[in-house]
Amino acid sequence: MEKEVPDMVGREELVKIVGSENVAEGSEALEEYASDSSFVQRIRPGSIVKADSAEAVQAVVKWANETRTPLVPVSSGPPHFRGDTVPGVGGAAVVDLSGMKKIMRVDRRNRVVMIEPGVTFGELIPALEKEGMAPFMTFLPRSSKSVVTSFLERTPITIPRHHWEAQDPLHCVEVIYGDGERMRTGSAAGPGTLEEQWKVGRAQIRGMGPSQVDFTRLLQGAQGTMGIVTWATIRCRPLPKVKKPFLVVNDDIEPLIDLAYKVTYRKLGEELLIMSDTELRSVMGKGRGANDKRKGAIPSWILYYSIEGDGFLPEDKVAYQEQESIKLARETGLELQSGISEVRAEEVSAVLSRPCPDPYWKLGPKGGHEDIFFITTLDRTPEFIRRMYELADQYGYASDDIGIYLQPTIQGCNCHLEFSLPYNPEDNLETAAARRLVERGAEALGQMGGFFSRPYGTWSRFAYDRQGMTVIGQRKLKDIFDPNGIMNPAKHCY
Repeated sequence: MEKEVPDMVGREELVKIVGSENVAEGSEALEEYASDSSFVQRIRPGSIVKADSAEAVQAVVKWANETRTPLVPVSSGPPHFRGDTVPGVGGAAVVDLSGMKKIMRVDRRNRVVMIEPGVTFGELIPALEKEGMAPFMTFLPRSSKSVVTSFLERTPITIPRHHWEAQDPLHCVEVIYGDGERMRTGSAAGPGTLEEQWKVGRAQIRGMGPSQVDFTRLLQGAQGTMGIVTWATIRCRPLPKVKKPFLVVNDDIEPLIDLAYKVTYRKLGEELLIMSDTELRSVMGKGRGANDKRKGAIPSWILYYSIEGDGFLPEDKVAYQEQESIKLARETGLELQSGISEVRAEEVSAVLSRPCPDPYWKLGPKGGHEDIFFITTLDRTPEFIRRMYELADQYGYASDDIGIYLQPTIQGCNCHLEFSLPYNPEDNLETAAARRLVERGAEALGQMGGFFSRPYGTWSRFAYDRQGMTVIGQRKLKDIFDPNGIMNPAKHCY
């Protein structure tokens, strides 16, 4: 049932800030943000406010404090999946930042780019290519996905060797906190303006600060509950001159995990991830589920791995790393291959190096989609996978439909484990089974030790249940930076 929405107050003042053409209150516009593909409660916002500058965002936040209007910041275009863009209370104003698309600065020497929140991967990639650089990619993002939002939400990158901590590759940000104050974090804080810092060779690449407080971390994973980020600096990498991708396959995941540990320990290669055959089929558009498989065509587990060379002697770098990787694979009883029966490594590489074209690949199999994801260690993933299949059977979800994606992070010290759950929204039984699995099954995995570091929707309940001191600390910070509680209320533990 949709919640009642009170009339919006102070509309005239809001129109003065952003213009009448940037305030939408029609039913069609509001319906887009009343719900998403998740199972969160449907609540229609009071208005959609489009902001095109940091000054406009700051003025909107101050207006919201005066009128006590909840704000929900949104940078990415549809479709949305996590429930974080659906208002948690009635009468909220959705602050649409998708029009803020400036690529403010590309710094080749320091391998960093400064961008506004509306910039997507499809827009950033060609801009960086002109400077001989490339962004760190997440796993096949949708075409409308904001780069800044991806890294504020700690979405893992596909290159664990360059992932040093959870904050990577995010550096500094400019944020309008919930109290209306504007702040630059890290080395961007000063002294001097950005232009003055650039003039003396500073590049806003140190994320910690001002002083010894890492304010950027307060914003990561916050789902817009602390403030609104208006630009961020993102670390990039040189565009490779030579790239050689491989597939390593096996019907048992354990040897692939062993190889992943060996490769990351020796700092070899670049892209490295593991997929189930069901997930690979979805990614490559080759069908999904037991009824779509030709027995034996694709082994149950696939490790995708690439070796790249840049700078001086790139071919030599690729050659010696390839030989070392072949040796490690043989020690594990595996083989680096250029392709398997239906899929070539070059094809996988091409797909993963760009955002997903429309329609989004996760919606392809059945039209509806949910994910369960958390952090664990690679060696524990087999027990989580076995438990997931048991939970699927318990809640009536077809386990053959589950896609699985493992992404080593922080140089292999831990890993992002993601279960993809397609379902048919027009099938009530299938939808109910998916919902039970997402809500109750996720809690069961959390009780096993899965760390839900990005607790969306119902996950926040069990993620915070046993973290009393964390809840107390976060609420104190919320009171400091958002004293009137206007920023995306009713999310997380607030």
